[in-house]
Amino acid sequence: MTAGKIREAALQLFARSGYDGVPLSEIAAAVGIRTPSIYAHYKSKDDLFIAVFEDCLQEHTRRMKQLIGDLQDRGVEEKLRTLFQDASRSYLLGQEQVTFLKVALLFPPAPLQDKLREQFALSERLLDEALGNIFEEGMRSGLLRREPVNDLIASFYCLLDGMFLQQYYYRRDDWQQRIDAVWSIFWKGIMQANII
Repeated sequence: MTAGKIREAALQLFARSGYDGVPLSEIAAAVGIRTPSIYAHYKSKDDLFIAVFEDCLQEHTRRMKQLIGDLQDRGVEEKLRTLFQDASRSYLLGQEQVTFLKVALLFPPAPLQDKLREQFALSERLLDEALGNIFEEGMRSGLLRREPVNDLIASFYCLLDGMFLQQYYYRRDDWQQRIDAVWSIFWKGIMQANII
């Protein structure tokens, strides 16, 4: 129980102040324990940070599986557009988790950078597989032009990452207009020429 409370407090504090801005004593105070008690559950601040990171990735994976399952009977464009819009908004996570992931990936603690990137890449495998299947379905049906699947997946991620960041720069209405315009252009770019 205490380990979970420690991770919850760490999530809030790391999301707000980043790794370097949060001493373990602040996390302990937020939970109502003494700092040495954290070491009964986590070897170090790095260990705690990674545990919070893993929690966020596991929740993202759980929600992604649910969304992919909900989209099974939809058409290719609707599947891709829904994945794009839902993931652009929040990577399917709550605000604190999204903020934490953004901080952890954009400004990682130097000693943890490689480990965080590796874990994030592993967590993307589910989406990679789903996207690959959707793109293959679209190419088999003649809806999408033939391109290497890995290139299509990479372009989708670049689009997704760009829109995810854009939401921090623009008002909600402006951002939604951008997401609609960007999707329209992306979709036209991957469709078969004779379908446009």
